[in-house]
Amino acid sequence: MSELSINTTQNVKINFIAASVGERLGSYFIDLIIKGSYLLVVGLVLFYFFHFERVLDSLDTWSIRAVVFIISFPILIYTITLESVFEGQTFGKKLLKIKVVKIDGYQAGFGDYFIRWFFRLVDFSVMGGMVALISIVTSKKSQRLGDMAAGTAVITLKNRINISHTILEEIGTSYVPTYPLVIKLSDNDMRIIKETFQKAVKKNDHEIIYKLVAKIESVTGIKNQSGDNSDFIRVVLKDYNYYTQNM
Repeated sequence: MSELSINTTQNVKINFIAASVGERLGSYFIDLIIKGSYLLVVGLVLFYFFHFERVLDSLDTWSIRAVVFIISFPILIYTITLESVFEGQTFGKKLLKIKVVKIDGYQAGFGDYFIRWFFRLVDFSVMGGMVALISIVTSKKSQRLGDMAAGTAVITLKNRINISHTILEEIGTSYVPTYPLVIKLSDNDMRIIKETFQKAVKKNDHEIIYKLVAKIESVTGIKNQSGDNSDFIRVVLKDYNYYTQNM
């Protein structure tokens, strides 16, 4: 697995592990099995139980094509629908614990998933998927053409889920929040803030901490009431967890 560095719009570098070719192929084939199972079930229901072939025999060519398109439509929109609903994951990606993200560090949106889906016509339909495979193997960020066009990458989520690598903060049941306006920030904002703050503390980089505080204040309208920048960020992290866990 190769390391993928994502530079956010706040000029913060976040390191992820790019999903391996094996993980992406595994995800692809799991989704393929799910699509195939759908066709098998629909085929059995329509032709074995309802003898749908009798209906098809009475239709013209264009009507038959329309029926085939309607039956196949869930397969056509499978990837874009699930990635939009599950924020970058299909069932295959969920099982393999990989995910689509923007290379600027933000959560990918429907437009990004649509571009990736559209480019499947080239990535997977040309040369039996070799275009996608070659692109992933040779690109620096393990991207297929659809990823390059959408500005996305596929990362692995394995071994990254613990209290120090997420936005979670330990807060007691009696915790009293200070800054209600922290809810203006997103989960991704808080992840960036926490990771950047932790790195700055380790390096004793007060300038980065000062810039983080200034950024939080400008985005949320919060004013640092503690007088200590590090304490302020710690309170913001805990407040965000308090409000998001109790809303």
